[in-house]
Amino acid sequence: MTGGRPSTLFGPLVLMAALGLVAACWTWTRPADPALRPAPGEAGIRVYLLDNGFHTDLAVPRSALASLSGPLAETAATLGPGDWILIGWGDARFYVDQRPIGERVPDGLRAFFWPGNRSVVMLDPEQTDPRERFAGDGRAGLVLSAAGFEAMMRRVEASLELHDGRARVAAARPGDDARFFASRETFSIAYLCNHWSARVLNAGGLAVRPLRSVTSAEVMATVRSAELDTAGLRD
Repeated sequence: MTGGRPSTLFGPLVLMAALGLVAACWTWTRPADPALRPAPGEAGIRVYLLDNGFHTDLAVPRSALASLSGPLAETAATLGPGDWILIGWGDARFYVDQRPIGERVPDGLRAFFWPGNRSVVMLDPEQTDPRERFAGDGRAGLVLSAAGFEAMMRRVEASLELHDGRARVAAARPGDDARFFASRETFSIAYLCNHWSARVLNAGGLAVRPLRSVTSAEVMATVRSAELDTAGLRD
């Protein structure tokens, strides 16, 4: 009769399997879509990813967004003047609040660890070219095909919570042209602003690593290493 002691190999095998799973998830990549690259000779549409050290926004040409149909373009048309539109996503309270970060720590913990927090899509008209306002280390540029740009904007549009086909303003800041529109997605530590940015970039044709996109640095690296990027946009 054999004894009931488990094999001494069982523990190490479980640990190795767990480490392998973590490594696989950490390096898992949503592939790029070469069909969304600009065709030879196509001028393409220049967009920028902006990084403030922990959060990422997109800057897109207003004229390109206005050329599209649908709720996102219609909503952007209602904003104040500006040749660029900054687009971001985040928790409905923490993202909008502009108090010093030290005063918002409890709310930040709530946003991170409480599941299913309401979120908003920010649309902010900007007069100044992003290359003039945002430093080089906080900015990464790329050129998208018209199809890639539209796919990216459709992903942003899909985040909007629509009522009778229209976006609903959920918050605004006094004296600020930015508007925050209700989103159908929810914010938590499992799905942060940088995860959202990575998914938008992936919709536009870039390869992204979803799990590693928890940080703004990873999302910026995605743009800087993409084949869609060009040296002339890194000035």
